[in-house]
Amino acid sequence: MEVVYEDNHIIIVNKKSGEIVQGDKTGDTPLSETVKQWIKEKYAKPGNVFCGVVHRLDRPVFGLVVFAKTSKALARMNEMFRNGDVHKTYWAITKNRPPKDEDTLVHYITTTERNNKSYASTVEKPGAQKAVLKYRVISQSDNYYLIEVKLLTGRKHQIRVQLAAIGCPIKGDLKYGAKRSNPDGSISLLARNVTFVHPVSKQDICVTAPVPDDNLWKALAPKE
Repeated sequence: MEVVYEDNHIIIVNKKSGEIVQGDKTGDTPLSETVKQWIKEKYAKPGNVFCGVVHRLDRPVFGLVVFAKTSKALARMNEMFRNGDVHKTYWAITKNRPPKDEDTLVHYITTTERNNKSYASTVEKPGAQKAVLKYRVISQSDNYYLIEVKLLTGRKHQIRVQLAAIGCPIKGDLKYGAKRSNPDGSISLLARNVTFVHPVSKQDICVTAPVPDDNLWKALAPKE
């Protein structure tokens, strides 16, 4: 497990593709339990360890996940997410070029639990949730484009379904229209950066995930 930030109240982990953040019907060990065990062993804590799930990241996605180590931090982080005070930036690789180099996308998303899939419409429908993101193309190769995405709302599979809706399914994302899967089962979506004011200390927190250890990611990532 790769910890990229930790203090007394929060811990931020770089999730691998394939890991689940919170327990589900698969019964696989979630990242929240792995974090609990890591804290327990690191600090030789007796009894139960607190680890609150603040937000989720889809199973095939890489990148940053924030957990709360105290109930105070969990309550405050949950409120910050609800109020849009946590800013997350993602990187996505697509085969197709977006219609514009940068744009704001607004859709109305409905989700079907039966197949765990979201659907985007440009017109409002009963029960649909408004979804807004900003994107810009930040690099390209002969065959692929690297797109930076800033989420303005947090809907289920939002980036995946909104990019697919403009003809740019994420590489490897068969569920939303990619032609073929990635060999490791991932989709080429990275939760790259998270920025917020610490819920307790009030310090500015800005954490960036490393680029996945993959030749395409490394070729497309802007040189720092």
